[in-house]
Amino acid sequence: MITKTSLLATRALVFLAEAEQGVVASPRSIAARLGESPAYMAKVLRSLVKAGILRAEHGRKGGVLLNRRSSDVTLLAIVEACQGAIAGSYCQDIDDLRITCAFHKAAVELRDSVVNALSRWTLEQLAASPRPTKRLPGDAHCMMVGFAVSIAPGGAGTRSRSQKRTRRR
Repeated sequence: MITKTSLLATRALVFLAEAEQGVVASPRSIAARLGESPAYMAKVLRSLVKAGILRAEHGRKGGVLLNRRSSDVTLLAIVEACQGAIAGSYCQDIDDLRITCAFHKAAVELRDSVVNALSRWTLEQLAASPRPTKRLPGDAHCMMVGFAVSIAPGGAGTRSRSQKRTRRR
């Protein structure tokens, strides 16, 4: 349902939301902190810039920074920036559901549920609790763990020992 690209975009945005306000981070530095490919990260960040979620700063010390308040960025906006509009999987766009097949009705209900859930979650909420509060049981791991907690003004991030251990797995 949520693609790897949307997940990476969310991780990058949480990383930027945790950064000091107004700090510009390069795609390469974000990719390094998240353990991802710099080329893939650049592609993901371009989608977020195009959607107006991020702002690109050009020049030698260029990079990206949040273009909106984190409370104004919904998970729906992030997913749609990366995947396109959430589309229903049904016959055709028919407003009168009374005349459609049962599958069409189920697909409309599913699409509406997904859009409603993604609309309720904001980047601010995600950044407020970006990691599990305890070690997860067994081999379970959180996809959000493993990136730096903060960006220093010079662009150097810090990572806790537990995050370093988690990332090595």
